[in-house]
Amino acid sequence: MSDVSVTLFHMINDFKKFLLRGNIVDLAVAVVIGTAFGLVVKALVGDLITPIIAAIIGKPSFEHLSFTINGSVFLYGDFLNAVISFVSVAAAVFFFVVQPINALNARRKAGRDEDSDVKECTECLSEIPREAKRCAFCTSPQTAAPAAAT
Repeated sequence: MSDVSVTLFHMINDFKKFLLRGNIVDLAVAVVIGTAFGLVVKALVGDLITPIIAAIIGKPSFEHLSFTINGSVFLYGDFLNAVISFVSVAAAVFFFVVQPINALNARRKAGRDEDSDVKECTECLSEIPREAKRCAFCTSPQTAAPAAAT
């Protein structure tokens, strides 16, 4: 094989390794799920939330809300739907992702992670099973921690 074909073969192999790395696949899955979630929220806002708000204020639909200045029509109803969609997604991410992660991090910092099956070795600070009597890394004796409550 020529040098060009060998180089091309190595580039294709490197590209394949790059694509199959865990974080790239995770990112791709996150994008697909995020897109689907965005579509669900858009449908929720357009088909349920906006008509309820429109019924309260007396307008049949936000989509057709507009104003005109010097012959230019400004359709601000779609913009209102987009704002409601954004706030809904932001609230869902905040309450179902950010808040639980912050609470978990606070529990870890406070050392109150009783649900964990691991603990830190008193000597080398490696993670070892909660019930371990000796560290697998440094072999120092450990005091048995109470089993995690289930």
